[in-house]
Amino acid sequence: MAQAIQIAGALLILVAYALGQLNVLDLRGRTFLILNLVGALVLAGSAYDAGRWGFVVLNAAWALASAASLVRASLRTATV
Repeated sequence: MAQAIQIAGALLILVAYALGQLNVLDLRGRTFLILNLVGALVLAGSAYDAGRWGFVVLNAAWALASAASLVRASLRTATV
């Protein structure tokens, strides 16, 4: 079960990246950022549960970057 959760989290990030590279998703858009945020949170939680602290740090940083970008995107939308 834990591996299925990890694979789901990784797929969210990889699908977002692939769709961004194919210009299907805007790299600054909400959908791209939400996929990254959720995927990173899933992987960070799974890494935390397994005591894999390097991966906790990596994925928590990825989640924070995605969350900060979501806030900026929301502010851009609010001012337009």
